[in-house]
Amino acid sequence: MSQSIQFSTPSRTPHLLNLPHSQFNRPLSSISFRRFPLTTIKYTSIRASSSSPSPSPDLDSSSSSSSSSQVLLSPNGTGAVKSDERSVVATAVTTDTAGIEVDTVTEAELKENGFRSTRRTKLICTIGPATCGFEQLEALAVGGMNVARLNMCHGTRDWHRGVIRSVRRLNEEKGFAVAIMMDTEGSEIHMGDLGGEASAKAEDGEIWTFTVRAFDSSRPERTISVSYDGFAEDVRVGDELLVDGGMVRFEVIEKIGPDVKCLCTDPGLLLPRANLTFWRDGSLVRERNAMLPTISSKDWLDIDFGIAEGVDFIAVSFVKSAEVINHLKSYLAARSRGGEIGVIAKIESIDSLTNLEEIILASDGAMVARGDLGAQIPLEQVPAAQQRIVQVCRGLNKPVIVASQLLESMIEYPTPTRAEVADVSEAVRQRSDALMLSGESAMGQFPDKALTVLRTVSLRIERWWREEKRHESVPLQAIGSTFSDKISEEICNSAAKMANNLGVDAVFVYTTSGHMASLVSRCRPDCPIFAFTTTTSVRRRLNLQWGLIPFRLSFSDDMESNLNKTFSLLKSRGMIKSGDLVIAVSDMLQSIQVMNVP
Repeated sequence: MSQSIQFSTPSRTPHLLNLPHSQFNRPLSSISFRRFPLTTIKYTSIRASSSSPSPSPDLDSSSSSSSSSQVLLSPNGTGAVKSDERSVVATAVTTDTAGIEVDTVTEAELKENGFRSTRRTKLICTIGPATCGFEQLEALAVGGMNVARLNMCHGTRDWHRGVIRSVRRLNEEKGFAVAIMMDTEGSEIHMGDLGGEASAKAEDGEIWTFTVRAFDSSRPERTISVSYDGFAEDVRVGDELLVDGGMVRFEVIEKIGPDVKCLCTDPGLLLPRANLTFWRDGSLVRERNAMLPTISSKDWLDIDFGIAEGVDFIAVSFVKSAEVINHLKSYLAARSRGGEIGVIAKIESIDSLTNLEEIILASDGAMVARGDLGAQIPLEQVPAAQQRIVQVCRGLNKPVIVASQLLESMIEYPTPTRAEVADVSEAVRQRSDALMLSGESAMGQFPDKALTVLRTVSLRIERWWREEKRHESVPLQAIGSTFSDKISEEICNSAAKMANNLGVDAVFVYTTSGHMASLVSRCRPDCPIFAFTTTTSVRRRLNLQWGLIPFRLSFSDDMESNLNKTFSLLKSRGMIKSGDLVIAVSDMLQSIQVMNVP
């Protein structure tokens, strides 16, 4: 049984009227509905347009029979339709040699446990020495990794190229849809590479030397190079030096030319290319940092590398204003294939918080980089800042990632602290789109276990949310700028509300750009969202957004044939069954339908 509402705007009308095989090839004052086998229904359909609406007449059984169809399953699971639309579907099936593509892990979950088992919160893993091999990457993908992050602070471009090729090969050979995010280094003050060592341990009371000198040979013991030439001039005796957002703390005790002697006051692990900040009289010293460019010359070379390798996202470090994001997006649009790379703004400085709304509006998503953010604002303000960033991103329909120190103890230990589990739970409760592992997966001893903790905690909190029926009651601001955009927004808002009220099994979204799928995701419905798109790149980018299960599927503007084809393919693979209740929306025809799978 299907009930549908179709929306049209003047700009779309000629397109609808020229569909030779579509059920919409009729005067806009009338509308048809589809009738699945053995099911008949009479109802009045509603149409909204920019002109004055007129009610559509009730359709009797004789008129509806002309649009009825039967789903046929061929041996290979390809669908066909017994009606005058047979040629349309046959053409689509012939050109779609791959049928339908969905992530292997998600498909297994759906077959085993049904719709409600699917995880809504996405998981990102930073790839490093502990996880760069093909087998390790496959283990992460099997464990639920949706996005692989490459930190350009570490490793050579050849090394990163090898990881990218391995991830792409994994997707092609094993049936995953792991996206790739490249994270720029930024122009903030960083430590050097520790002479090639993977890490160094600073103990309480030790004296370390921070220097701007370059060493041709091996450097002295407990000596660290600093990327900023003016470091020794700007820092003062008595200043507090924070490494990696406060993971290690030093007190400046002496300055000798280009060298700065520091006393370790809080011991910890020093990592190559870690960020450095220094405080004076309880306040962050940021004048020099504010003068440094957001995107350095090295970053531009890395960005060119990312374009050439076809990464899915570029995360920009230490974003200060929307101007930087707009500049980078213009650069990408001119040089990348169709401007298909998403730009993620990392919110990790006071400037980022000051210009938060305009930065997020300009970007394609945001990352709450709590490590560096916690080095620039008082620690007690970080939770409130995180919640604000998540809410702003949700309101502006931008995916948001919560990152840094989620399971920091699992770098060395196989079990997280209970406080870390509570932290992860809170991020899931805030309905963040994604959670990210950094050192835990890049160089930790238990990357697979850390990912398992993120997955199991996310699933448990999401299940608790559903059991408590905590449907979203937060009003979402209108973001559509055109009348057509406003219609799409209202359709998605209604689809999410109907999904919760009717208890549907899934929302189907047919989208070419991914925009309408993101609008449904923004509403956080109680059921999973099946996002069908025609391109692989859009499918991978949708893998970052909450609740979306992205499929690659060739489809047309004819929703009748699209639904028949989708149902037959999914049923043949055991991913849905007859009787499942779904809501289908489309950004091609701006339509919404409620139906049972035949």
